[in-house]
Amino acid sequence: MNATERYLSRRGLLKILGMASGGIAASRWFAPDLTMAQQPARQKAMETFTGPGANPHWNSVGPYITEPQKVPLILLTDRPVQLETPRHYFRTAFTPNEAFYVRWHLDGIPNAVDLKDWKLQIEGNVNKTLALGLSELMQKFKPVSLAAVNQCSGNSRSRLQPRVPGGQWGNGAMGNALWTGVRLRELLDLAGLKSDSQCVQFQGLDTGQGPAGLGSNLFLKSLDLKNPVLDECVVAYAMNGEPLPMLNGFPVRLVVPGYFATYWTKCLTWIRVLNTADENFWMKTGYRMPDTPRGNTTPEDVKAGKVKTIPVERFPVRSFLISPDGSSKIPAGMNVTLHGIAFSGFGAINRVEVSDDGGKNWTAAKLGENHGAYSFRTWEAPWIARSPGRYSIAVRATDEKGNTQPDEPVWNPGGYLWNRIERQELVVGNAS
Repeated sequence: MNATERYLSRRGLLKILGMASGGIAASRWFAPDLTMAQQPARQKAMETFTGPGANPHWNSVGPYITEPQKVPLILLTDRPVQLETPRHYFRTAFTPNEAFYVRWHLDGIPNAVDLKDWKLQIEGNVNKTLALGLSELMQKFKPVSLAAVNQCSGNSRSRLQPRVPGGQWGNGAMGNALWTGVRLRELLDLAGLKSDSQCVQFQGLDTGQGPAGLGSNLFLKSLDLKNPVLDECVVAYAMNGEPLPMLNGFPVRLVVPGYFATYWTKCLTWIRVLNTADENFWMKTGYRMPDTPRGNTTPEDVKAGKVKTIPVERFPVRSFLISPDGSSKIPAGMNVTLHGIAFSGFGAINRVEVSDDGGKNWTAAKLGENHGAYSFRTWEAPWIARSPGRYSIAVRATDEKGNTQPDEPVWNPGGYLWNRIERQELVVGNAS
């Protein structure tokens, strides 16, 4: 089944959501004995990571917990909730909904939505204010589907040296899904933008205590109306052919393909057109990076006030080896297939290469199905464990715009934009 066949019909979604009978709560979405798409690996003793060095593990370090509609995920924080996806769920191009990572900014997150009352409201500097129910979004507009990676801006933050504040994510603050919904541009056109409009702001249902004294108790993000990404944005009501999990933004969330997840507003309820620049904390102060190549700077320049910043936007090209993961010894002489994923916020992946000699020589991997410019793309490469010893397998990707992963680290005070070439040590032992 290809990506475009994976989403449900509008009639099927309406049936699942129970439109005829009214509201829906998280506890009624799925049966408690639902079989998950990929069972989590047997839990092992927790790894240790205390710093100040870089996290040596693929994932972050924390206990596994189970939240509604989720398999056991790695807990970073519980207020606001942050849950990381374990490595083995990235063996395929699409991340199961129940294993998709979770990231909220404020502690007052919704745990149920009554669809009898909920409306998506489009307001502000428009000719006609709109209030659309979920059934209207599904029935009155042509559905579109888009495969796109959702990646936290701080993914891999625990790699940075020196360490920076924030959730110490490993590599699992990301996921890929087929998102189905309504084009944002179609909704804006229906409302009609006034001629002096400058940007469009998005707000969900989460509220709570943001950074003290900064007026950030609402999570608000915006995009300039001149930004061409608006033509690609989708207000999604389905994720991999199912309703969105509550923790991932039910009933609808904004999909901004190629952009970090800070723009992907969950439980999207207000779309507000502004005729001025958005000066709220989450745009003016939060989620900003140095206006330098790769967003790179130094602690010294930051302390000296020399760093001009701009909002984080598109994520750089990345790739990962998913299996083998180094957890077990490989017999010498065995033919092994290396499996992994690659993606970029700037366009489709068109090359992945692997090296086992420190990057002196690179071999092209075989690419999997192309699900679109913003999707994970799987890859595989044969490898022979010729003799006992320790091998460092490196992987790098190149996208269609010619962006290739560098082999240098990055540092900035937000802990953003890490995309250094990843390495995995594999141990080969005697087969006898």
